[in-house]
Amino acid sequence: MTASATREIIQTFEPIDRDALAALSEKGRADPSAVRTVRARTVAEGRRFRHLNYVRNLDAHIVDEPPGLLGDDTAPNPTEALLAALGTCVAVGIQANAVARGWVVRGIEIESEGDINITSVWGTGDLSPKSVGLTAVRLKAHLDIEGASPAELDELVAHAALWSPVLNTVKNPVAVTLARA
Repeated sequence: MTASATREIIQTFEPIDRDALAALSEKGRADPSAVRTVRARTVAEGRRFRHLNYVRNLDAHIVDEPPGLLGDDTAPNPTEALLAALGTCVAVGIQANAVARGWVVRGIEIESEGDINITSVWGTGDLSPKSVGLTAVRLKAHLDIEGASPAELDELVAHAALWSPVLNTVKNPVAVTLARA
């Protein structure tokens, strides 16, 4: 994304209720052992690799593949959706922590990119030993935040990375199981 496109996106945000954020933060401190289960349901739509993903009671979130991977190119592919979720989680953390510190958020943009070897074609192509999945992810935070020095913004970004659930899920090993229902 060009700098001019970035400037077009950056705008004054609708403010987060700082008192509500403080109350939510206090709730987390009051019970640090609280664990919630989140769920999603993925349904193959029947149009090549297009899938409908249902979360809570929201409309379906579509994930597809590009033509080069035999899809219809109607939505992000799964890896792009993962990068989008990662960028969103980091941005939420940056915004929440900036608000908690009393800074004015005018804009946040997270650029994310990753490297992936796609030659195995989901286990139907080249099956020689290789890393499967993303082998490197790079994020860049473009921030328009009033009231913070450059050093404070660097610390804010590092803090958001330290506490981002999605970033830590990607970065750290996590137990995943897959079984036929």
